[in-house]
Amino acid sequence: MKKFLFSTIAVACSFVAFAQQGNLSNSTKPIHAEEPPVDGYFVQTDIENRKVIPYATIRQTDVAYKKRVWREIDLREKMNKSFSSPKSRLIDIIIQAIMKGELTAYDPTPTENDPNGDSFKNVLPSDQVLARFGADSVLVEEFNENNEVISSHYEARGFSGENVIKFRIKEDWIFDKQRSVFEPRIVGIAPLITPQIPGMGSVAGITPAGGAAAVDPFDPFAVQPTQQPAGAQNNVAPPVIDQGFNPQVDPTPAFWIYFPEARHIFVNKEVVNRNNDATGLSYDDVFVKRMFASYIVKESNPEDLRIKDYIADGVGRLYESERIKKALMDYEQDLWSY
Repeated sequence: MKKFLFSTIAVACSFVAFAQQGNLSNSTKPIHAEEPPVDGYFVQTDIENRKVIPYATIRQTDVAYKKRVWREIDLREKMNKSFSSPKSRLIDIIIQAIMKGELTAYDPTPTENDPNGDSFKNVLPSDQVLARFGADSVLVEEFNENNEVISSHYEARGFSGENVIKFRIKEDWIFDKQRSVFEPRIVGIAPLITPQIPGMGSVAGITPAGGAAAVDPFDPFAVQPTQQPAGAQNNVAPPVIDQGFNPQVDPTPAFWIYFPEARHIFVNKEVVNRNNDATGLSYDDVFVKRMFASYIVKESNPEDLRIKDYIADGVGRLYESERIKKALMDYEQDLWSY
């Protein structure tokens, strides 16, 4: 009986040994396998196998308060540096998912059925997504020895997410009286791009004395024309450049994505942390747990005005953003008595 029990335990231990992962710390000979070796000392499969934890259901009759706000996330801030990490850049994750058909991009252009362009009414074709970032196809011509075009073809220009430094999110702050919870829920996310206006790179009609090339007043590194020596005869008046004219173009959404749909992509993408490589945080965790810095650019109002529409000063806009944040927090605090 003892021999049978011992043999049973030995067989069970052998199965457990085969089921476990080999000790990667004690490799003594080259590994010849079809798959490449593990990059590290353990296999990290937690992020890849995660599933989205659904939100609690909210009934319309239980919503006692609702406020919609629009925020902007600046990736140049220290707390948001993980969004622009080359190891796991947020815009690259979104673009790859759209190209694979896993995410739907929505056109931000205002229309009759979508005045603000952020209601997810008009689908943006995937072939036009990269064109919003200037990464569409370009015509390449081939020449012979006589400088004659012999053939031409289109090549897709590479996409680089380094130019995307801001994201805009649309969210609802909801008080559920059934659960007594006041929480924000993100509705959509949009990468912001700065439109390229023709003519901004050069100023027509400005030619320095002596027939030199035109000077771009918006380029701080442009070589300015040399001054004429005293007594020189020159009937051509020097150009007059208005240094006080500084045009500003506001970033606009390239497209919108529906956040409940994007959660199924974000939950399997790990966020790079500066202090710890084993955080186990996904992009879904970062957004749901509000682990980012942002500022409000608009709140729902009868006139549908943005903050910059009634406050011109940049510092004043930040104060208005903080006032709106405080008003949301004060609403929750005023619900309870201590």
